[in-house]
Amino acid sequence: MKLLTRIAQHAATKPEQTAYRTNDEVLNYKLLWDKSSRLASLIHAMQFERQTPVVVYGHMGIDMPISFLACVQAGHPYIPVDTSIPLERVRLIVEKSGAALVIDTTDSKLDVDSIPVLQMSELQVEQQKPISHQYWVEQDEVFYIIYTSGSTGNPKGVQITAANLQTFTDWMTDDFPLDEGKVFLNQAPFSFDLSVMDFYPALQSGGSIHTLEKEVINKPKILFESLSRSGLEIWTSTPSFVQMCFPNPDFNQTMLPKLEVFLFCGEVLPLAVAKELKARFPQARIFNTYGPTEATVAVTSIEITEDLLIQEKALPVGYPKSDMRILVVDEFDNLLPEGEKGELILAGPSVSKGYLGEPVLTEKAFGKINEMSAYRTGDAGFIQDGMVYCQGRLDYQIKLHGYRMELEEIEFHLNQSDYIQSAIIIPHAPNEEIEYLIAAVVPAAHEFDKEYKLTAAIRKDLALRLPAYMIPRKFTYHTAIPMTMNGKADRKKLKEEVFA
Repeated sequence: MKLLTRIAQHAATKPEQTAYRTNDEVLNYKLLWDKSSRLASLIHAMQFERQTPVVVYGHMGIDMPISFLACVQAGHPYIPVDTSIPLERVRLIVEKSGAALVIDTTDSKLDVDSIPVLQMSELQVEQQKPISHQYWVEQDEVFYIIYTSGSTGNPKGVQITAANLQTFTDWMTDDFPLDEGKVFLNQAPFSFDLSVMDFYPALQSGGSIHTLEKEVINKPKILFESLSRSGLEIWTSTPSFVQMCFPNPDFNQTMLPKLEVFLFCGEVLPLAVAKELKARFPQARIFNTYGPTEATVAVTSIEITEDLLIQEKALPVGYPKSDMRILVVDEFDNLLPEGEKGELILAGPSVSKGYLGEPVLTEKAFGKINEMSAYRTGDAGFIQDGMVYCQGRLDYQIKLHGYRMELEEIEFHLNQSDYIQSAIIIPHAPNEEIEYLIAAVVPAAHEFDKEYKLTAAIRKDLALRLPAYMIPRKFTYHTAIPMTMNGKADRKKLKEEVFA
């Protein structure tokens, strides 16, 4: 596999180059490749059936990347499971995946039944010989499996093959300005596929990964100290995470003088966030991307230019990756013409082979179009002038007093207000039927001495953009929007705050 071969080449030609760093731990390419190759031999010697998954448990310590590469060199897909995931869910993932082994990179002595657990801190892999490349995961075999939330409450394991991953990393290193040897930000835990956007392009291009552990992210002083000394050149995150940095006026080009590129995925990139970044980082380029886990991180991209920003509307998610085709269909699967809104269907080599052990769910979401693997995203959107616009989840549509509306459309217009820094809509449905909408707002700087005056000003703003039935009945005010471990807005926690 090209990706693994390139990492091995970097280990041979620039062994002392930093591959990965987290807090005070640094892993160079020589150590990364040597340790992973020897650990792969140990895994291979356990004689599990080829392609049986291996769970890798931990957060962002240096043993995580070592374990990932060890698994795939031994011919096994890995399942990254973060320490923030509740133990019962960890056990459920182990059981549902049919994993043969758990590699525990923590000191917690993870307790799972029925399968062996390798405690990384107790292993002496130096005694093993490096594994032969003949055992590596092959193109059509599964490279990693990421578990996402299922609508039934049970997690679904998305299988990404070596070929899926290779076409993604080639696209990232070929189509984006990611030159060799750059320093990439890793903000997302490995159980969230946004982490793949920085991790593998960095390793393929001989770059360095600077990680931010959850303890760092949760403490602003330590976070900005880490960023200041990071030497970051490529920033990868959700829009919510970069927005969280805005209250610090020192978060700008002076703090990160080498920063060249912002890459966003995982959420809608608000116009206001892009404008703020342009003002703070005039030398950096901003790219918006879009894609579900089922299509290997991202399949569209566009550079956010000044011309796009002056259009004062929702930003596009960009043009499809050259080997991908994106279609828009109606509820009866009829192809819609340009400009008409429907469900986005993705087809091409980035599309996963389906959900592990879930044939019914796989058949429902995956299929073939012109012999290409295809995936129904469940996302609403349209295509205009070749550019894709994503308008949120189809299941974020609600019906209120007979009117059908998109919650994300209301959120978009709320976030256009000069009085609002960020906002989220929460439907109030005490008896399953929605009675009214609540706007949870982080206000921008304003001169009102009473909240009701601020609310009146926001309502007046919204009335210029939205019909009356879409304007929230109630407004609540907050100092910040809580975030999940993945760097996305934590709607569940915010709802608990609102109704507390």
